[in-house]
Amino acid sequence: MLLAAGSGSRLGRPKALVEIGGERLVDRGVRTLRAGGCAPVVVVLGAADTAVPDAWTVLNPDWASGMGSSVRAGIDALPDGVDAVLISLADQPLVTPEAVARLVAAHAEGARAAVATYRGNQRNPVLIGREHWSTVHAMAVDDVGARPFLRAYSHVVTPVACDGVASPEDIDTEEDLLRLSGLIGG
Repeated sequence: MLLAAGSGSRLGRPKALVEIGGERLVDRGVRTLRAGGCAPVVVVLGAADTAVPDAWTVLNPDWASGMGSSVRAGIDALPDGVDAVLISLADQPLVTPEAVARLVAAHAEGARAAVATYRGNQRNPVLIGREHWSTVHAMAVDDVGARPFLRAYSHVVTPVACDGVASPEDIDTEEDLLRLSGLIGG
């Protein structure tokens, strides 16, 4: 699941539509999830309702209330037969297919909840097994997604080191966009 609903208030435009390296952030996120082993890919949109190739889009009508409503909308839209969801953010273009694949591998090895770590700190993406969706759904409010679940249920969360293969840096401002564009080459 790719969360791409925000308006990008500090950036001045919806982040999903921002281009970096010649590619919209929403398309880059979908490509990253697919290349990392995720299918189907659900994209939660809000401020920018746009066509997204190779993904199933869900419009969050309550997107302005924060990330929590997008997590809930995405969970509600997941099809039957899906055993786990990997949640990623569109504004983190340095999350790589390798980081996604590490979380997918942790799930294949039995992890029912997993989180990417960088220098030991929990960040995105996160993977949540179906049996925890209702708990994440209930705890995702305002501008927080899975973080309360990760803290309250740390005993079931597998940390997955992603140092050296990805970075959780995000785009909030024009300065961030310029800096990360330079790192990506766009």
